[in-house]
Amino acid sequence: MRLRTWQKRGIPLAWLLLTRQPLRLLVALAGICFAGILMFMQLGFRDGLFDASVTVHRLFDADLVLMSPRSMSSISMSGFPKRRLVQAMAHPDVVGITPVNWNFLLWRNPKTLTTRSILALGFEPGDPLFFDPDLASKAKALTSRGRVLFDERSRPEFGPIANWYREGRIVETELAGKRVRVAGLVSLGPSFGADGNLLTSRETFLDLMPAMPPGSIEIGLVRLRDDANADDVLKSLTVSLPSDVKIFTRKSFIEFEKNYWRTSTSIGFIFSLGAAMGFVVGCVIVYQILYSDVSDHLPEYATLMAMGYGLKTLLGVVAREGIFLSIMGYLPAYLSAQGLYALVRGSTKLPVAMDAERAMVVFTLILVMCMGSAVLAMKRLVDADPAEIF
Repeated sequence: MRLRTWQKRGIPLAWLLLTRQPLRLLVALAGICFAGILMFMQLGFRDGLFDASVTVHRLFDADLVLMSPRSMSSISMSGFPKRRLVQAMAHPDVVGITPVNWNFLLWRNPKTLTTRSILALGFEPGDPLFFDPDLASKAKALTSRGRVLFDERSRPEFGPIANWYREGRIVETELAGKRVRVAGLVSLGPSFGADGNLLTSRETFLDLMPAMPPGSIEIGLVRLRDDANADDVLKSLTVSLPSDVKIFTRKSFIEFEKNYWRTSTSIGFIFSLGAAMGFVVGCVIVYQILYSDVSDHLPEYATLMAMGYGLKTLLGVVAREGIFLSIMGYLPAYLSAQGLYALVRGSTKLPVAMDAERAMVVFTLILVMCMGSAVLAMKRLVDADPAEIF
């Protein structure tokens, strides 16, 4: 009968082997922490940029959204007939619609006189557009031609519009080469595709873009009864409406935009590659530490095997070392990432924040990294020649 001494006495052999050389342990934890922070930041930047691409999309007061099948993303929108939106009103579950024009126009900074592209949304001032309850009262000012609501969270390159307006000054400038006046402020926020936003009436929007057909829109917002099933209504409208319009639920509309930046640009690949590099760096560091640890203690392992301990038991010791390293390396990486996320949010306004899914993904990657390295280090123990050990 084998005498499993350390198990009967509760001796934490894996922990003792790790802490026997504190400097080596600190180097290992620093490497794992660095790899974890790198993965957290790369994945955080990637997801933050994707979230930033749908800043305006999330605000729309709609259950369904109609778009042209030729529209690729918010920076490449195509028009479709407004009458398709009117036809959707025939469905018994539809209670309201809002036609929206969407395009980028040149805004002249009234202070520096430089021009910059800004996202302009045109809608009927009496129709709901966003969930913001204050927008209805602000939109009344758009009934006068040539009036716009400026996004106060737009980048400063558009000029000190918000400050001037709050000071009571009359803020006028050129938009698409025509004179407009700021009639109020809204708070939307820049997106990945647009540095700034403004709202105006469809009448003013068509004045700014005279070449656009008056019966054409880029987005159609559809609101349903509270007890209606959006997926069922979508299927019904897809059958009844012509193929020159595509219908999305609000969620799929947001995912459509994210998917464009994820698959049609190099953004997703670049940041995913950065996270993969952090994973590889961590694997190399942990493997070197565990391999050195196993090599240094080969005589001790051989002695335990001679006493009757099986190879499986000793391999379990190395595996537990990998688990300890993953947990101890993950915690400081997680806390550091929280602080860095806050720093990035404050400096760039990028919506980078920790979520449970990303925290679990990075922990899983670190665990796989440490356990994979432990498995490779175990080969040194499995392949060891007893004659060489002694």
